[in-house]
Amino acid sequence: MVKTFLQKIGRLRIVSQRGFTLIELAVVMTIVGTLTSLAIPSYQRSLIKARETVLMEDLFQLRTSIDAYFADNAKYPDSLDDLVAKRYLRQLPKDPFTDSADTWEEVPPEPMEDGTVVPGGVFDVHSGSDLMGLDGTPYREW
Repeated sequence: MVKTFLQKIGRLRIVSQRGFTLIELAVVMTIVGTLTSLAIPSYQRSLIKARETVLMEDLFQLRTSIDAYFADNAKYPDSLDDLVAKRYLRQLPKDPFTDSADTWEEVPPEPMEDGTVVPGGVFDVHSGSDLMGLDGTPYREW
């Protein structure tokens, strides 16, 4: 009886000592590392794509506000701050690539064919970022 009891204890030790070998852990870590290295570029690209979408929406809203200001006042705003002061915008959006609302590039109105210039200082707006878009065009030209 003592002998069978010791045999059972020995079996319990063997069962309780089972686990993963170093090779099995190394294989799993290699697979996880490979999957991670494949996923990171896709993740980074999706972050850039999301920023580009925010930039396009911000530019759309700014340009729509400039057009509404012109329709109401028959002149363009002197600065983007006029859009906020006259409540065409609640606040200036931040450029998603420069992370600042102060880096927007304001484009003044160009002279018309007869040489007259519409009053105001902001006809259009562009991003102040020096980076290139995923489509190959600089954000300054959007």
